[in-house]
Formats: sequence, C-alpha cells, structure tokens
Amino acid sequence: MALKVKAKEQLIKIGKYADSYRYVMAPELYIALSQSKVIQEAALRSGVSRGVMQACWDAAGEVIKAWATEGHAVALPGLGTMRFGLRAKSVADVNDVKASLISSRRIIFTPTSGLKEELAKTSVQITCFDRNGVEVKRVTSSDEGKVEDPENDGTDPEGGDGGTTDNSGSTDNSGSTDSGNGGSTENPSAGESFTIAAGVGADGGGSVTIKKNGAAVEGGSVEATGSDTVVIEAVPENANFQFMSWSDGNSQNPRTIQPSADMNVTANFLDLSKI
Repeated sequence: MALKVKAKEQLIKIGKYADSYRYVMAPELYIALSQSKVIQEAALRSGVSRGVMQACWDAAGEVIKAWATEGHAVALPGLGTMRFGLRAKSVADVNDVKASLISSRRIIFTPTSGLKEELAKTSVQITCFDRNGVEVKRVTSSDEGKVEDPENDGTDPEGGDGGTTDNSGSTDNSGSTDSGNGGSTENPSAGESFTIAAGVGADGGGSVTIKKNGAAVEGGSVEATGSDTVVIEAVPENANFQFMSWSDGNSQNPRTIQPSADMNVTANFLDLSKI
C-alpha cells in the first residue's frame, strides 16, 4: 500500500516565486470513513458484536473528552496522545495578561513511535498534473521517510515558522512556548507585514472567505502583521461537497492565523456524489 500525492502546476501569488507556475504537492484525499464503518470493521477484527463495540467506542470517547478538557494528555491506544492547547499573544507586563490575548484553542495529537515508524515505511506515489489538469508524470518516493514531530518540528501549524518549547527542556528561537499541559504562546512580529493568501484547489467544490480582525476581505489575500488576527474559512459549494483539509495539511476550519510569515494555501473539498 502507498500514500498517494498529487503535484499540481499552480500559479504562485506571493513570495519569491510570485506570478510564476510551480508544481505544488498535496496529499490525495480518500473518502471520509464514517464512525459506523470504523466500528463495523473493529467489531469484525476483534470478534465482538457491533453493539458492544459501539458502547465501548462511545464510553472511550466520553472519557477522552472529559480528561482532555481537564488538562490531561490522554492516551489513544495504539495511536498516540491527545491534549488541548491554545495560541495567544505574549505581553511584557503582567497587568496586560487577559483572556482576550488567546487567539485560538487547539487539539494537539502526538503519534506513538510505532505509528511514525509505520508511516515512515509506507511508500509515496506522486502523480503530476499540469496547469490544464493533464497528467504528465508519475513518481515513486525515494525520500528518507522522515515523520515530523508535532511537538518539536520547528514549524508553526498555522502556516508560519514558529517552534515549541516543552517541559522536557527542548527549545528553539521562534518565540513560541508550549507548556506540558497544553498552552502555547506566540510572540509574532507586530510591525512586519505578511501576505496571507487562500483559495480553492484545482478540483473546486466551494469557496474561501478571509477576515482580518473580524472584517471581511475581498480578493483572496490580505496584508497583515503579527498583531492582527486573520481567519480563513472554507465554504462547501453545496451539500454534495465536504471540506477535507488545507493544502498544507491543516484541517482546522475556520482557521485562525497569527501572521509570522507569508502564507499561501488552498482548500481541498471532497465530492460526496462520487463516493
């Protein structure tokens, strides 16, 4: 089995490659498996009835939700751990600390080493399409199979270049901290301006809205500083389409961004009528 990736020739709107076409890779979306399908398969593999598996599934979900919202890092058997976190602006004066500094709440998943090893061993098949949607090449991966650590990968999940610091003592110079019980604090460049662009993938299926500090923005992009809050939202065209993810792998929708670098993403939609 291999992971499928599409490389599409797209017009770049920002950065050093602005106004030029480049091949941009993104995971090829499979169908969204429903909870009932997962329960049915799990019951089949374990040998217990579907009703028993459903009851266990529901109970486990309630326990995980309750413990995670109490601040615990909760184990997901065979997968990893899940915890809640947040993004917030930093301030120099303790008197300025207030809840309004929080820009978003997050769910952070950390996979087990076994899951990462399995992903690293899985090959990747890349299908390349030109700007007209014509397939021009196929590639089988020969990369080293590196799997990012969501805690210390040196990247900002919101599309910037932030990093993390946790209670293990590991750190970088991004100005972002992530405490052991799920809080993260960013220190964005308040004066520097960045371009945040968002659109729809080549397969269509909906539209994207952009808001800066609560006000709607037209044109598909906006200039913003680290002190601004930008929210992008993918809107399905109709009931036949479902939002799946952004082109950088983030699946938050609406997605709140505290600008720290130029960003250009597209929304991927699944056509449910083709399932």
